[in-house]
Amino acid sequence: MTHASSDIANAIAARTALFQAIREAADTNTLPLFRARPDVENKAPDGAFDPVTEADRACERAIRALIEASFPDDGIIGEEYGTVRPEAAFQWIIDPIDGTRAYVSGVPLWGTLVGLLHNGRPCAGMGYQPYIGEAFVNAGSSAMHLHRGTEKPLSTRPCTELSAATLFTTTPALFGREERPCYDAVEKAARANRYGADWYGYALVASGTTDIVIETGLAVYDILPLVPIIEGAGGLVCNWRGAPLTPEGFTGQVLALGDAALKPALLDALAPAAR
Repeated sequence: MTHASSDIANAIAARTALFQAIREAADTNTLPLFRARPDVENKAPDGAFDPVTEADRACERAIRALIEASFPDDGIIGEEYGTVRPEAAFQWIIDPIDGTRAYVSGVPLWGTLVGLLHNGRPCAGMGYQPYIGEAFVNAGSSAMHLHRGTEKPLSTRPCTELSAATLFTTTPALFGREERPCYDAVEKAARANRYGADWYGYALVASGTTDIVIETGLAVYDILPLVPIIEGAGGLVCNWRGAPLTPEGFTGQVLALGDAALKPALLDALAPAAR
């Protein structure tokens, strides 16, 4: 390891040391309102439904305060309070509650997502489910699963044929007119499919219990924190053209795989609608 790369690794380690405090902040700010019928606002225009609660906002405020106190020169990109210091080499990505629809419905598959970028590339990340007390983490070197005081490595599973694969998406209704036939073709070819897991589907790819997630319409805070976790477990994440995910040029189309052997067939299937 060169001196420069050692310095970067140390800088990443210093920042990911905040993950424990961030999990505690998520507990404090999300659990009291979960299954407590919180007030729900709709952020979406034109009759769509994009819910937000005070738990979303309070959780992001708390996480931002932790980052600002320890690394005031770092940039932050958050779902609820936007972007600061976009020119910084280190950028934090925050989704305080990914899966707010699940949150307000009482379904324990929502989670707090926090990622770290260095020069625009995902280098560390965490997905945390406070109600279950389960975290999926890559603190800069390897992907780990944390639950009830135990810690074990994450590893994707081999799956070389689409006919043997399990496929996740939030809902096929989110795909556009050109995208839906491409997705439907993959779903028809896959062995099994599941809906509605939000970020947790990606965690299951990293865990080696499912194989593929295909989605569209995502924002950077929905997916970039999860990229280092899946890749650290042996999988890959790209857009529908096969390119790595970064904030620059992000189109919202995401493909996550546990086994790279599936990539050529999936990219061929998605190519007609790829942006």
